[in-house]
Amino acid sequence: MIKLAKLLLFYTLGVFGIICISVFPQFFQTSGLSNPLNYFKDLSTFLVKFVQPESWVYQVPNSPGQFPLIGTLWEPFIYSMQILIGALLLGFVLAFSFALITNFLPKRVLHIVKRLLDFLESIPDIVIAAVLQMIVIYVKQTYEIELFQVATYLDDKAYAGPIVTLAILPMVSLFKILLLMIEEEFTKDYVIFLKSKGIKKFSVLVRHILKNILPTTFHHTKIILWATLSSQFIIERIFNVHGFSFFIIESFTPMTIAVSLILLFTPFFLIFRLVDLWTGQDIHLSGDETPVNRKSMLSFFSINQLFRRLRKFNWSRFKPWKQLFAPFLLFFRHMKNWKFAVGSLFFIVLISYSAIYSITTDNHIDKTRIVYENDGVTIQSTPPHPPPDPFLLGSDKLGFSISDMLVIGAKYTLIFALIIAFLRVIIGMIGGVMFAFTLGPKRQNWIEKTVDSIHFLPLSLIAYLLLRPILMEQFNGFAYSFTERIIYEIIILTILVVPLTSVLSGNEMKRVLNAEFIKSARVLGGGRFHIFWRHVLPHIGPRMTILFGQQFIQVLVIFMHLGIFNFFFGGTNISFGAVKDPPRSITYEWSGMLGSTANALSSGKYWIIAWVLIAFILSIFAMQFIIQGVKEIQQTKVGVIYNLRKIKKKRSNRLPENNPDYEINSNSFKIIKYNIKNNGTP
Repeated sequence: MIKLAKLLLFYTLGVFGIICISVFPQFFQTSGLSNPLNYFKDLSTFLVKFVQPESWVYQVPNSPGQFPLIGTLWEPFIYSMQILIGALLLGFVLAFSFALITNFLPKRVLHIVKRLLDFLESIPDIVIAAVLQMIVIYVKQTYEIELFQVATYLDDKAYAGPIVTLAILPMVSLFKILLLMIEEEFTKDYVIFLKSKGIKKFSVLVRHILKNILPTTFHHTKIILWATLSSQFIIERIFNVHGFSFFIIESFTPMTIAVSLILLFTPFFLIFRLVDLWTGQDIHLSGDETPVNRKSMLSFFSINQLFRRLRKFNWSRFKPWKQLFAPFLLFFRHMKNWKFAVGSLFFIVLISYSAIYSITTDNHIDKTRIVYENDGVTIQSTPPHPPPDPFLLGSDKLGFSISDMLVIGAKYTLIFALIIAFLRVIIGMIGGVMFAFTLGPKRQNWIEKTVDSIHFLPLSLIAYLLLRPILMEQFNGFAYSFTERIIYEIIILTILVVPLTSVLSGNEMKRVLNAEFIKSARVLGGGRFHIFWRHVLPHIGPRMTILFGQQFIQVLVIFMHLGIFNFFFGGTNISFGAVKDPPRSITYEWSGMLGSTANALSSGKYWIIAWVLIAFILSIFAMQFIIQGVKEIQQTKVGVIYNLRKIKKKRSNRLPENNPDYEINSNSFKIIKYNIKNNGTP
């Protein structure tokens, strides 16, 4: 009964959080951040309206018609759920099948498969959807064979295209997770014992390993679901699916937003929470954790303690230049790793070139309306011009050079993505310190369960809802200045993920605080600040670097998702004349070139979006190189060999071919078993 009460409480908190999010768009449109107290008035007014059933109506702005809200949203919601569940089932079945098959491949092939998965995991969902649509259109035009429907037309709904496209992301993610977990299970003692008993590898894998990894796999699917929900928001746009997201965008009222998100939140919340109750993983402190002394840790943040430390500090030994240059020295040490160096140089060179180009040319972009033949009379092409004439990468619909826009927009896209990722990690680490050092185990578990509800809401859709009133230009101009739009977008995209990064950082700190060397440091007289600065921070530093890279990639993906809906960083310039021009980005950042994705795919003018997609992919690859470089550096420190050539060299030194004493053959386990049976010794 108590567990069900907790379940109801967490569900109520999740619904209240959705209601709070639903009021923000109206607040940004009417009052704005200059009057923050008006938000609470809007929230209280909406709460009163929300509990009244007669207020649940679906209404489109500037339209007098009103319809029952649930009746209007139910059919599109079912349509979206059919696509989502179909994609998840297809992806999970393929992932499990591929994981079973791959474990029987040679190690060299398995290594290639892992590298391929790393590559596929770095491909954004927009690229996958664009490539699949291009393939379908090409096959249709060339061979007159329709692989699947590329868009929904009236009552003719598209299923195969959205499901196949959406299934690739969960398939790749779960496939990679299963490979890592199965590989780890094969190194455990019980597997070695089963093999020594003569049990075949397939039987061990199916009967024992899969059974043991299923609970962990289920909890990994929560992160996969979170990413898939955000991708569905974009896939529905690209395939013209009139699902629940279409009706949210069309109505965009607090009631429609709240009810739609609650419909999406409820089933997944109940499924995961009920499984937690069934498996006994409700709110509790696991037995292997040592609770941190909360009372003593609170003084870590005491102002009096801070001034006392400052008075006792030996200022004669303080050398601020060392602390100032320490990050740069650490960076140059990491540059010895070629992957880290390649990824870092990509960003340094591209951002520097973009800044120099903007300064020297004053952000000049070449433009050509009509290209004539050599005779000066015959028209060769009109916008959008294909590459390489008149521009190397072609032009957009207005005749602007795509290469110039890519160069100018690089600094805005990459710098602000790095800033947002950095703020997410830094603020999350501060929140993690408070989470790990000041809260007791019960409060920590309550916060974890509350924050965990974020995984059941699509991040890109939430970003769209909050940023639409800020970034979109109205008939009378922008509601906020250019500086305000940039600052607000940075704040919103940062705050959305801070609860998750705080809990993640806090759990990393808890893991370090429960280690044996921390207990030894306390016994030797180490103070709380000394333990944090000298032990906790160095251990979580590499993990925070990896988290920074992951957040940077996530920010780029959100930029791309918002770009599909013509919401560009810094604002979207809309034409309100009789002849309307396509929406344009004020800063020329890369996502501003993605608004014409659907038209570019249907018309066959792929170069309009192909080059910007390649730019995003290269940036993601560069950050993946940095992440992999950091992992390899940390593995080297602890003695893990990650290079196959080094492994072979080490094995060859340890097991020389000309020494038969080191040979291991298929009869080794049989010989050991025979000796134990006869004389008790191997």
